[in-house]
Amino acid sequence: MASGNTAYAESRATPRDEVHYRARGFGPDARALSLLIVNISAQGLMARYDNDLPVGARLRVTLPIVGVVAAQVRWSLGGRIGCELDHPIGQADYFDLLAVLIKAK
Repeated sequence: MASGNTAYAESRATPRDEVHYRARGFGPDARALSLLIVNISAQGLMARYDNDLPVGARLRVTLPIVGVVAAQVRWSLGGRIGCELDHPIGQADYFDLLAVLIKAK
């Protein structure tokens, strides 16, 4: 797992799986967002996003298998955002989701 912020990566309880998935989301103002998810876990994700989203912003992201998930931006840096999901994805659904995301890569 490569990360620009080693301290943050080391404090993460769950490792992330690398993916390359274009997802549609909706920001705090209900405007559509185009995200490129680059890593994911059952508790969160990191995505590339061309505009700024402030820390604390709420968004919804549409994912295969699990549908729409709600998340909060925990950090934003250089066109990347780290998000914590409101509710973790269940283990069985997460593995099914991961299979689809990796296949899309």
